[in-house]
Amino acid sequence: MNRQIRRLGVGLLVLYAALFVQLNVIQVLRADSYNDNPNNTRAIVRDFNQPRGQIVAADGTVLAHSVPIEGGQFERRREYPEGELFGHVTGYFSFVAGADGVERTYNDALAGREGATSVDDLGELLLGESRIADVSLTIPAEVQRVARDTLGDRRGSVVALDPRDGAVLALWSFPSYDPTLISSVDIDAAQQARTDLLASEANPLLARSFRETYFPGSTFKVVTASAGLASNAVDVDSPSYPSTTEYVPPLTTNPINNFGGSTCGGTLFDILRVSCNTAFAQMGVDVGAGALVGQAEDFGFDDTPPIDLPAAVASPIGDVASFDQNTPVLAMTAIGQNAVRATPLQMALVAAGIANGGQVVTPHVMGEIRGQDGQVVRRWEPSPWTRATSPQVAATVRDAMVEVVEQGTATRLAVPGVATAGKTGTAQLGNGLSHAWIIGFAPAEAPRVAVAVIVEAQPGASEQTGGRVAAPIAQAVLSAALQATA
Repeated sequence: MNRQIRRLGVGLLVLYAALFVQLNVIQVLRADSYNDNPNNTRAIVRDFNQPRGQIVAADGTVLAHSVPIEGGQFERRREYPEGELFGHVTGYFSFVAGADGVERTYNDALAGREGATSVDDLGELLLGESRIADVSLTIPAEVQRVARDTLGDRRGSVVALDPRDGAVLALWSFPSYDPTLISSVDIDAAQQARTDLLASEANPLLARSFRETYFPGSTFKVVTASAGLASNAVDVDSPSYPSTTEYVPPLTTNPINNFGGSTCGGTLFDILRVSCNTAFAQMGVDVGAGALVGQAEDFGFDDTPPIDLPAAVASPIGDVASFDQNTPVLAMTAIGQNAVRATPLQMALVAAGIANGGQVVTPHVMGEIRGQDGQVVRRWEPSPWTRATSPQVAATVRDAMVEVVEQGTATRLAVPGVATAGKTGTAQLGNGLSHAWIIGFAPAEAPRVAVAVIVEAQPGASEQTGGRVAAPIAQAVLSAALQATA
């Protein structure tokens, strides 16, 4: 009998230990992944019928607020007065779909559950009094409108930010969506709205600006140029790459061509100004995989940008080993094709890194959080994310990018009366279509705004595509953002 009791006791102890371990795995090790899972609506259900703070643009435009309603299951309805304009930024606050965007990242502040910072705050918490707060964004509504209106009904994204402190000034993707529909207190209507959005071929719920990657095309040549300069394989005077129509990398007989069979070559400023494929492909091979991949990673590739919005994705580039004995792929990667992909946010951070003397600052959409009494509860504190390159390399690349705007492929990016730096890109898709890209910043001598624009799947494949299609959009956004931050 005693032996059976001992066996039962040991068995219970084993089961208790297993339960203890599993609870810790769920509550500690997997807590973040469960909390961040968009299918986890527990917190939303808890907060849906409670007071909630506003989300406002940098200029005070109300982007999200709760409206009292009478009758029915709920006492408040969440509304988004600007509709689709900030859909991917504010996200939604939905009983059926959970939360996304700022509504998710700053849910505790909006719901009044952030930690107490004073005796009065503690008293309010103990008494159950509301401590909801408003979240003020860094994005001026007018700059966001310019991004939307100039991109129009073409699929693509616009990202603008302040390279000095990482403040996002525009974050727009088309197509977008109106969060009010999916946040409706009519549960059947909200579910139908979500079903329709998920079923749409255009995928309007996808924030392309920071959740989708693309071949960056020739905008990546800014990274390749930085790698060449940092490795001392390139300077402003040498080498002078041969003027040619094609370059055949080692280990292949297939040439890399310039657009339209054009001939180009020369030193760094010459080849960046006309976006010379043959020269940059050779530069990538000469510099080597280690230097090129390392430089890309220094700009943030292969790492997820720490923007304060959920589900941002990393921009991948093949690891060094994948290029071993594969110089054709290395050459194509050096011109922004094949093994490298980037989000529009990542390419805006590349521009910002050059603009900010080689330092990439953490991007953010939250400017400050204010209590109901108007007092600042929390203000964003800028912090460095990654050191992309040295100030000397950044200054050289900046000067080369200024020439691209003054005399090269990006003349339509120039802001009147303001020195502007930029780089166009055309990422070929192999089906007669190409993505039109541009990155840039202004004023070149003391940058306050960096920008990246992609217009997806444009007809043709000319190096002028980025300058013709994407540059006017970026120019308008640069102008609006400079005016808003003056």
